[in-house]
Amino acid sequence: MALQATSFSLHNLVNLPAKTAGSSMDSGLFGVSLSDHRKLDFTSSSSRTKMEFTRRRAFRTQAVATTAPAVIWTAPEGKKTLRKGSVIITGASSGLGLATAKALSETGKWHVIMACRDFLKAERAAKSAGMSKENYTVMHLDLSSLESVRQFVRNFKQSGRPLDVLVCNAAVYQPTAKEPTFTADGIELSVGTNHLGHFLLSRLLLDDLKQSDYPSKRLIIVGSITGNTNTLAGNVPPKANLGDMRGLAGGLNGLNSSAMIDGGDFDGAKAYKDSKVCNMLTMQEFHRRYHEETGITFASLYPGCIATTGLFREHIPLFRLLFPPFQKFITKGYVSEEESGKRLAQVVSDPSLTKSGVYWSWNKDSASFENQLSEEASDVAKARKVWEISEKLVGLA
Repeated sequence: MALQATSFSLHNLVNLPAKTAGSSMDSGLFGVSLSDHRKLDFTSSSSRTKMEFTRRRAFRTQAVATTAPAVIWTAPEGKKTLRKGSVIITGASSGLGLATAKALSETGKWHVIMACRDFLKAERAAKSAGMSKENYTVMHLDLSSLESVRQFVRNFKQSGRPLDVLVCNAAVYQPTAKEPTFTADGIELSVGTNHLGHFLLSRLLLDDLKQSDYPSKRLIIVGSITGNTNTLAGNVPPKANLGDMRGLAGGLNGLNSSAMIDGGDFDGAKAYKDSKVCNMLTMQEFHRRYHEETGITFASLYPGCIATTGLFREHIPLFRLLFPPFQKFITKGYVSEEESGKRLAQVVSDPSLTKSGVYWSWNKDSASFENQLSEEASDVAKARKVWEISEKLVGLA
């Protein structure tokens, strides 16, 4: 995200059933049952030597077959897979999403499903980024429509692809908006897209993640430093604040309820920040409800301030002009789209970043660390309330 001021396994092939491996050594790998040899009476030393040679050759062949090529990833429990990982990235046609898709596809170890609202834009972006067609697929997804989310899930399930990682990255940011705009379902656009669209998508794809046989399955929701009031950036007005969530409970429709989560007057910048608080609370609630049961890693992150991203396209021209050099030379917090993409790709695939319930950040040496969320963004009671209200708004309760 841009507003960041911030199976076929060799194991199955060569490992024989316990009875075979431990006793009779019957194996189709060698074209003949070794138990048949044992029916013969080998009396001469030359015959015994020949049999011993056959056995040594058989075991040597097995050892060679199980040597792991570079494309095998080993899970902590020792599972192995030869296939590419399969990752869905929302908002992958530009900015952080595209940079992450490029970084993962270039490894040759991932197939990226670019879930985007504008199909042709995504295709052009992938081609311009030099992504190999065999490493990505573009699928239509409009997170501002709950029906589009459901249709995307139906289409993905019909494709037969496994799902190993889901990255909820896409976002709407309208910092200068004085009046709210609404989703196809009549919900304020920022929260409806950034939070509720991703909430429904994640819930509907959770079973697919559970069924993954990949060594490390993950659900990643991109956060933002602007939603964390324990930081300098998070204290720039208007500050994120969900309040008692009366607006969210009322549907954020601007008719019989406020279009703001806390029930206050509309502010485009605050609506975005509030939506990111919801993202980070949702990640933690997923962790509490499902990590122990499923083994899925749930994480959020702040990859740094991507000051040149297109997410600022609706900001005033003077801000777009001054913000990048301010971040580069004053705060030193600037991160390029390419670097931010590599950081998110780390959270997708790095074996050292498998801890669940974590909000990842990077220091000035580009080393990852577990960052602290603000009091509100880590409030267990609020996370539960956001979850329960969101279930009702998207039709899951």
